[in-house]
Amino acid sequence: MNVSNAGFRFVIAGPLAWLRRDINLPLFVLAIALTAFALMAGPYHLRLLAVIGINALLVVGFQFVFGFAGAVSLAQSCFFGVGTYVTAILGTTFGLETTVTFPLSVAAAGFLAMLIAVPIMRLDDNYFALATLALSLLVELAVTQWDSVTGGTNGLSGVPPLTIFGVAATDRFQVLLIVWTVVGAGLLLAQHLRSGLYGRMFHLMRQSAPAASALGFDVARMRFAAFVASALFGGASGALMANVVRVVSPELLGLPLMVTCLTMTVLGGPLSVAGAILGALLITYLREYFRFLESYTLIVYGSLSRGRLILAPDGIIGTLEHFRGKLPGGRSGPVPGRLSSPVADALPFKGVMLALRGISLSFGGIRALDAVSLDVSPGEIVGLIGPNGSGKTTLLNVISGLYVPDGGTVTVLDRNTAGLQPFAVARLGVARTFQHIHLVDDMTVLDNVALGYAGSAGTGALAARPQLLLLDEPAAGFNEQEQRDLAERIKLIAASGTTVLVVEHNLVFLAAVATRLVCLDRGRVIADGPATTLRANPAVIEAYLGKGS
Repeated sequence: MNVSNAGFRFVIAGPLAWLRRDINLPLFVLAIALTAFALMAGPYHLRLLAVIGINALLVVGFQFVFGFAGAVSLAQSCFFGVGTYVTAILGTTFGLETTVTFPLSVAAAGFLAMLIAVPIMRLDDNYFALATLALSLLVELAVTQWDSVTGGTNGLSGVPPLTIFGVAATDRFQVLLIVWTVVGAGLLLAQHLRSGLYGRMFHLMRQSAPAASALGFDVARMRFAAFVASALFGGASGALMANVVRVVSPELLGLPLMVTCLTMTVLGGPLSVAGAILGALLITYLREYFRFLESYTLIVYGSLSRGRLILAPDGIIGTLEHFRGKLPGGRSGPVPGRLSSPVADALPFKGVMLALRGISLSFGGIRALDAVSLDVSPGEIVGLIGPNGSGKTTLLNVISGLYVPDGGTVTVLDRNTAGLQPFAVARLGVARTFQHIHLVDDMTVLDNVALGYAGSAGTGALAARPQLLLLDEPAAGFNEQEQRDLAERIKLIAASGTTVLVVEHNLVFLAAVATRLVCLDRGRVIADGPATTLRANPAVIEAYLGKGS
C-alpha cells in the first residue's frame, strides 16, 4: 500500500472510527427523528425545538455532576441564570452580539463555579446539596435587588436576537439552525468525553470513590472538573435562551427551573446524552400541552419521577440500553484508552519496601490499631492473619491512605506517606484489592480491567504494575483448585519484582504462598515468623480459639 492510499484511508477511517465510538444508536435515532420533524415543522414547533435543544444542553451539563460525579447539585439553574443575565446585560446595555456575549456568559458561569467549588466540594452529599441551593438563592436575591443593572423583579426585555458577525437571525428556522449547531457541538463534546476512559473513570468514582482513589485517580479533582463542566454547559444554555426568548427574569434562577432540569435528567437517563435530549423533548412538550396544570407543575414532575423510578430505574434511554445489552450480539462497549501518570517503575529496590512504626488508630472509644510496627522487604510475600476485628483491613486502609492514623509513621519506598491522599499513595506504586471487589456493574470485564491499567506507566504481570500489592482476602469463596492457582499467580507476581502483603483467614492457603506470617489481635502484633512456627504459637491459637482451647 503506497503512502497516498494510506493517507486517504486515515482521513476517511479516522472520523468514521470516532463516529462509531461516540454516536450510539439512541443518539443517532433521535438526531434523525428531530431533523425530519424540523424540516416539516411550522413556526411554533420550530421555536419549541430550539427550546428543547437549549434544555438538552442544560441537562447534559447537569449530568456531569449528578450522573457521573454522583452529587446532587441544585446550582444548575443558577449557572443557567448567570448565562442569561450576562448575555442580556451585555446585549441591552452595550449592544454586543452573540459572538461576544456567548463566550463571556459561559466564562462567567465557569468562573463562579471555580470560585465556589473548592470549599463546597469538601462537604458531604447532603450539605453539598444545601450549599448549592443557598448559592442559587443568593444569586437570585442579588439579581432581584440590583435594579439598575438587572431590572430587578421585572427583569430585562429587548435582548438582541442571535447575531453572528453582524447578521441577525430573525427567521425561526435560522434560529433553530444556529441553536442546534451550538447544542450539537456541545452534546458531541460531552459524548466524546463520556465514551472513553474518562467516562469509565467517572463510572467507577460514582460507584466506589475509595476504589477509584486506590487506582490512582484524583477523586477530588474529578469532582471539581465535573462541577465546572456542569456550570459551563449551564452558562451556554442560558446564553442561548436569552437570545432566543429575548426576555430574562429572576425566575430563570429559581427552584422551579432546577426541578424541571432534574426531572428531565432522571426521566431520560442521568448518564446518556440521548437521555438528555429525550428528557428535554418530553418535558418541554408536556409543559406546553398541559399549561392548565401550571399550579400543579411540581406535583406532576414528582409523579413522573416516581413513575420513572418504578418503570425505568435508569431512565428511559438507560433502560432501553440495558435491555439491548442483554440481546444476542448486544453491545460490548468501546475499549478505553490509557492515561500516563507518575506511577513508579517496577525496578529493583534496595531498602525496606514498607515500614510501619507505632501505627495507632481509634474509632471513638475503640482502639482498632495499637502501636503496630512492621517491616516488609522487597520481593516478600507476607501474610497478615488474625481473628475478625483484629485490625487487618484497617491496617491496609492506613497503608493505602484511606485512613489517617492517630500516631506513627508509614514509609513506602523510603518515602513517608503520612497525609498523602490515596491516589498519591497509589501513584507511588501501591495497589490494593478490597474484600468487596468494587466492579462497575454496567461496564464490561475489559473496561474494568482497563481502569486498573489506566494509571500504569507500562506493562507487567498486573494491570496497575505496582511495586507493593495489598490483597484483602483474595481467596475468599475459592475452591481448592482455584486457591492453588491463585497461590501460583501470587508467587509469579512476587518473582516479577512486586512485594505482596496478603490479608487472609485461610492458613492453608497462606502456608503455600507466604514467606512469613504476621498475626494481629485487638490491633496489636502478637506474632511474626514462618507459617509453621505461627500455627503452633500459643498466642495465635488463643487469639483464634480463645483461652484454654
